[in-house]
Amino acid sequence: MKLAPETVNQLIPKLDKLAMKNGYTKIFAKVQSQVLPSFISNSYEIEGFVPRFYNGRTDCVFVSKFVDKKRKSIPLKELDLLQNLLRNAKETNLIGNSNGVKFNAERLETGNAKAIAEIFRQVFETYPFPVQDPDYILETMEQHGTKYFGVFEGGNLIAVSTAEIDLENKNAEMTDFAVLPEFRGQNIALSLLGKMEQEMENEGIKTCYTIARLNQPGMNKTFLKADYKYTGTLANNTNIGGNIESMNILYKHL
Repeated sequence: MKLAPETVNQLIPKLDKLAMKNGYTKIFAKVQSQVLPSFISNSYEIEGFVPRFYNGRTDCVFVSKFVDKKRKSIPLKELDLLQNLLRNAKETNLIGNSNGVKFNAERLETGNAKAIAEIFRQVFETYPFPVQDPDYILETMEQHGTKYFGVFEGGNLIAVSTAEIDLENKNAEMTDFAVLPEFRGQNIALSLLGKMEQEMENEGIKTCYTIARLNQPGMNKTFLKADYKYTGTLANNTNIGGNIESMNILYKHL
């Protein structure tokens, strides 16, 4: 997830051993462009990239090694839907519900940790991190500088999103968008994203990016409406929603 370039020659064999020991069928890495040759020479493939990812200067490349070639298979129907989204991303750009009432997103604090975890519990059957645990939410807030955002309706939290910030490299992952089912289809995620970008700009962040689920057209459309650029799909990459799913890389320079 965060590579010290000088360790690349020691790291790659360790990853192979770890995969063999645990029966992993895919190794995924997020690396600086200058170490890409080392990964390519060890059977890694490029699946996506973000230009000027590190401090607005160095490019980031998302590379993967498929230990089991079956892991490379992506449903063509989902890719066709993505292609249509890319063609028609900006047909509408309104933020708000069908009655023209906007949902106002706001920063969440430590006191909201329990409510945040409950939203994640209801929305995600499985997730790569224990986001359904309030103690984990508190830990990320207090120790890792993660910022959470939310939308309230009638005093109740109905939607959440997260900005995982890398201040050293001036980038942030816009992630963990979770909207309760009964409130979907009202551009709430777009409201959250707009608020997040304002906060990231205030923090001096230069690049925002997301790793969005391929089989969730609405979430991909939200980022495309907000002028994010698509640069690749990570095949069968993430355990989320009860399955191993393919993920799309999208980015935006602020």
